[in-house]
Amino acid sequence: MIITVASFKGGVGKTTTAIHLACFFANQGKTLLVDGDPNHSASGWAKRGDLPFKVVDLMQAPMHSRNYEHVVIDTAARPSRDDLEALADGCNLLVLPTTPDALSMDALLQTVDLLQTLGSDRYRILLTIIPPKPRKTGALAREAMTGLPLFNHGIRRFAAYEKAALEGKPVYDVSDTNAKIAWREYETIGQEILA
Repeated sequence: MIITVASFKGGVGKTTTAIHLACFFANQGKTLLVDGDPNHSASGWAKRGDLPFKVVDLMQAPMHSRNYEHVVIDTAARPSRDDLEALADGCNLLVLPTTPDALSMDALLQTVDLLQTLGSDRYRILLTIIPPKPRKTGALAREAMTGLPLFNHGIRRFAAYEKAALEGKPVYDVSDTNAKIAWREYETIGQEILA
C-alpha cells in the first residue's frame, strides 16, 4: 500500500502523521518512509533516534521502494497542481492533515477543490493538533467539513509528539503520560485506512 501525506500549508502535522502512519504500517509489514519534503523533517527525526522502518530521501525511493510492502510518502508543503495530480495518481490514499483553524482549513479547501477539479477521490482529511476540551475548535471544524471525506477520528494536541520528534522516536516510545493515548489515535487512523 502507498500512502501519501500532503498539505498546502506547513505546521499541520504532516511529518508527524507520516512518521506515525509508517509506524502503524510497520506493524503490518515491511515499511518504507520516503522523505519528499525539502526540509527533510522525517530524515532528521530518524537521525535523532530509532524508528521501526527505513527512511530514504525522495531520490533514493526508486531503488528501495520495490523491497517494501508499504510505502508512506511525506511531501513538500504547497504542492503545485501538477504535483498534486501526480501525488493523487501515484498512491492508494492521499492523506490531507489540517489543523482546525481558519487559515489551515482555507488551505485545505483549496487542496480539496483542486483534487475535485482533477477528478480524484482517493483522499481523506485528517484533523490534527486538535486543542483539548473545553475548546470546541475540533468539533466546529468537523461540522464545517460535513460532506467531505474526513477520517472518523482525529489527532489531539499532545506534548508527547514534540518529545518524540526531539528524541527521534515514535510517540509510543517516549516518557510522557499521554504517549500511549497519542499512539492509539494514530492506530485508529491506520485501522480506518485498512478498513
